[in-house]
Amino acid sequence: MTMNRGTLYLIPSPLGENDPSEVIPAPALETARRLKVFVVEEIRTARRYLSRAGLKGHIGELEFHELNEHTAPAEVENYVHLFDGGQDVGLISEAGLPAVADPGAQLVAICHREGIRVVPFTGPSSLMLALMGSGLNGQSFAFCGYLPAKTDERKAAIRKIEKRSAAENQTQIFIETPYRNDSLFKDLLSTCSDRTRLTVAANLTLPDAFIRTRTVAAWKKAGLVIDKRPCVFLLLA
Repeated sequence: MTMNRGTLYLIPSPLGENDPSEVIPAPALETARRLKVFVVEEIRTARRYLSRAGLKGHIGELEFHELNEHTAPAEVENYVHLFDGGQDVGLISEAGLPAVADPGAQLVAICHREGIRVVPFTGPSSLMLALMGSGLNGQSFAFCGYLPAKTDERKAAIRKIEKRSAAENQTQIFIETPYRNDSLFKDLLSTCSDRTRLTVAANLTLPDAFIRTRTVAAWKKAGLVIDKRPCVFLLLA
């Protein structure tokens, strides 16, 4: 007999401290409000989000389980039991879409393996918003994740993705830990061809959102201090 199991709902979250209703579709919020069990990247952030989403005063009734870079694989595997008895579960990332550049992808993979239904909801994606607003090639693009932290290794990675972009006419998308934004930007300007187009997209969906595409040569003249704002970088050689 097949075990009765619930559904995994992928619940997007805002990219900042927005009112969730400004950026999250109503069906996603309605689903989040009825769920009792959540797997989240960071419990404190998820509590704040769900409180703003309409569950203020009811957070103590909810069950939270963490899934982040520190979660042991065996613990993630054990989360399959959360769905027993028809229990539905919500997956929430720290910001944006669950399972995209996010450890929650592990749980999604387990659900597919176990035959558990997966329902993704639409919501803000800094990667796609940056691509949409860049003016770069939206027909062919690749997400490269984080580049290496060490300067020499990072410059080597930049040269590699710039070469790939030129060979395939492909937009390259990458991100950085906010406190390293400006050092990455500096390395991009010192490593890339002056003709390469570079997009900087910071604090997307927030009141002070910034998105600008210039050639590397133009960026050298204009300058920019990104500081610690969440940021997406794109280049097209």
